[in-house]
Amino acid sequence: MKVYKTKDGIIFKVRVQPKSSKNEVWGLYQDALKIKLTAPPVEGKANKALLEFIADWLGIKKSQVEIISGHTGRLKTIKVTGNKENLVEKIQDIC
Repeated sequence: MKVYKTKDGIIFKVRVQPKSSKNEVWGLYQDALKIKLTAPPVEGKANKALLEFIADWLGIKKSQVEIISGHTGRLKTIKVTGNKENLVEKIQDIC
């Protein structure tokens, strides 16, 4: 999985599987992090759940997480602002 550092954080890709039995990081899917969510993919519920899940998983505020592309698809590009070294370390620990 590629994690890109920016001037104010990191960018990475996720593959979302909505309507799962529980919220969890499932592993890698091609060049993206696969995340399973219980929320359905309607009315932005899965996107909202994804932002909350990533914030909790990384131990940051929800306002620091943003979907920058892929709002209507399963493959999304996520931008997280904050200390990029700590964020990359947290992601690599899980992967």
